[in-house]
Amino acid sequence: MKKLTIIFSSNPVEYANGREGLDLTMLSASFDQQVTVIFVKQGILNLVKDQKPEAYGSKDYISTFKALPLYDVEDICCCADSLSLLGLTRSDLSMETDVLTKSDIADLIDRADEVLVY
Repeated sequence: MKKLTIIFSSNPVEYANGREGLDLTMLSASFDQQVTVIFVKQGILNLVKDQKPEAYGSKDYISTFKALPLYDVEDICCCADSLSLLGLTRSDLSMETDVLTKSDIADLIDRADEVLVY
């Protein structure tokens, strides 16, 4: 089984590539690939509770992240340093994630067969 790691690093307000990454995540998982999802930097903003993307002219794909466990995507992580820099805590997020250090994230990336960044 191929191990795919998808990293979300872009602000969902400024860039639409988060939707592309989410689509790829769900598609890959549906084809029995082991998918790990990591949120770093501004990409963590994809997980903030109670967003209203329609208010800034975007479609609401952000709520779809909560469906990842239905696709057997169980490894969902975010960077502790990025959370801190953004002034967020785990309770600000719309779904359960593992909060990892940069070193732990580097280990996950090293174990992946393929890494894609959005």
